[in-house]
This record gives sequence, C-alpha cells and structure tokens, in this order.
Amino acid sequence: MTDQRHPEESGPPIARRVMLSMLGAGAVGLAAAPLLQSGWERFLGAASRNDPTGLTGLLPNPGGFRYYSVAASVPRKTAADYRLEIGGLVERPGTYTLDELRALPQARVVGDVQCTDGWRVPDTPFAGVPLSHLLDLAGVRPEGKAVRFTCFDGVYTESLTLDQARRPDVLVALDMLDAPLTHDHGGPVRLYVAPMYFYKSAKWLSGISITDKVVPGYWEEYGYDIDGWLDQAA
Repeated sequence: MTDQRHPEESGPPIARRVMLSMLGAGAVGLAAAPLLQSGWERFLGAASRNDPTGLTGLLPNPGGFRYYSVAASVPRKTAADYRLEIGGLVERPGTYTLDELRALPQARVVGDVQCTDGWRVPDTPFAGVPLSHLLDLAGVRPEGKAVRFTCFDGVYTESLTLDQARRPDVLVALDMLDAPLTHDHGGPVRLYVAPMYFYKSAKWLSGISITDKVVPGYWEEYGYDIDGWLDQAA
C-alpha cells in the first residue's frame, strides 16, 4: 500500500513533535529573534553536549548555521549531473548546467541570514546569477506574474512575485562565504532572497517556473508568511 502521509510525517515521531513545536514558535521568532539570539546560543552550546538523541541537530548552531531538510534524504549533485530547468510562461525554456550558470554574469550580495526560529548570521556573502538575468534570457510572457521554485530533494517549493524576483538582491546562488556552495548549504545551487527570512531561499534548486499567480511554498502551506519580509525590508 502506498504511504499517504505527508513527507515530514515519515520521520521518527519525536522529531515530528519537535518540528511542529518549532512551527508554532515561528511567529514568535519573527518578533523576538534579536532578543533571543544570545540566550539561544548559550542554551544550545550546553544542550548539544548533553543530548543523546541528536535532536539539537535540528536547531541553529552557536554562531553559525543548522540545516533541516523536509525530505528523508537529499541526493548529491555535482557539475557532472546538475541541471537547472527554466520553463512555464516563458518564450525560451531552457536547461543550464553548473558550468553554464557560472559562465553567466555574476553578482555578489552581502546580507543577514535570519531564520524564523530566532537565529541570525550577519553579513553573509552570497554570489551567483541575478535571477532577473535568467528571467530576461527566458523571456517572461505577458501573463507571467510569479515565479515558482522546485528543488531536487523532491519536496521543497517556494514562490516569489515577479517584482520580488527581479530585485537585484535575489540570486540563483552558486557561492556562499566566498566558496562554492556545499551540499549542506543547499548546493551546488540554491536561491538567495536577501530581504526575506531564510525559508524563502530554497536549497537544492532544480527548477524555475513562471506562473500566472503566486503558488504558496512548502512552509506557507503550514501558515508561514507568503512574502516573508525581514523587518528592515518590509
């Protein structure tokens, strides 16, 4: 019989309870993130040393990043097998290899990485192809109003309006911290949306599709803000 559960339900029950409690805390994190940061880091430093379950791996690391995948496993892609497909309401659908993306004009954006769970990594550099450039190459048709992103984990999705997608601080990122994106950072290619919370910056990017309306992404289906603006960008 086919398993009809939602993908995030396929993990251990205790991990699912942790995830759902984090979802409930998301709205609180939006408002309280700057105040929680220092205490959160002190707590995690102690918790990770005394955690036999490993569940603190779901939480942000002191002074840095933690990564959580909504898929049970994520394949690894290299320059040999990575492809980014661009389609939907465009005049010129196309597929790009990693080398082809690196050959396009590049931009570098430095911004704060901020999660709804209350952690932040300031002044993080990303570099890659401006999303607006890829949209221009594809030729968005007049009825195109939004952009939908899919990922090679097979689960995660995100969306932006066309105006949001054309901002100069929105990248199809190939580098982070001035080095090629690693698998754990969502590489070899991820979305980076500097003015929004980090859930909008989809990891393991594999598809860009122009649509006639915004299609809510993975976390928006659970109540997260469709726009996800950081306070200073709202």
